[in-house]
Amino acid sequence: MKIQALAALLFLLVAVNEARVFPKCELARRLKRAGMSGYYGYSLGDWICMAYHESRFNTAAVGRRNSDGSRDYGIFQINSRWWCSNGEGKTANGCRTSCSNFVNSDISDDIECAKRVVRDPNRMNAWVAWRKYCKGRNLSQWTRGCRL
Repeated sequence: MKIQALAALLFLLVAVNEARVFPKCELARRLKRAGMSGYYGYSLGDWICMAYHESRFNTAAVGRRNSDGSRDYGIFQINSRWWCSNGEGKTANGCRTSCSNFVNSDISDDIECAKRVVRDPNRMNAWVAWRKYCKGRNLSQWTRGCRL
C-alpha cells in the first residue's frame, strides 16, 4: 500500500514538473511559429483568447468530467470523447493520440490536434469558451504588446 501511494505521489510530481503555464506573449509567438495565425481564418487573438478561457494557459489542465463522461485536456482543453483517448469510455479519437500527451509542457501535439479540431465542421465553435468569450469580439487585447 505504501509503495502504491509513493508511486502515485511520484507520478504527480513528474506531471507537475512537466506542466507549464505560458505567459500570453510567449504562447502567441509559439502559436504564430506553428502557423496558427490565420489558420482556417482564425487570428492569433482567437487562439489566445480560447486558450486563456479554457485553461488559463496551463498545459496540465484537466477538466471536470463532462455530462457524457468525457474530460478535456491540456492548454486547449481537447475533449476525450472526440479527439483523444483517455482509456475511459467511447472515443472517436480524431487526433489518434492519448489525452495524456496534452498535459505536459510540449504543446506541439496540442497544436496539431487543435488544427484538426478546427478543420471539423464545427470549427472553433467546438470550444464552448471560445463561443462564450471570444467569438465576434475585438480580440486585439490578446496580442497587444507582444512582439510578433
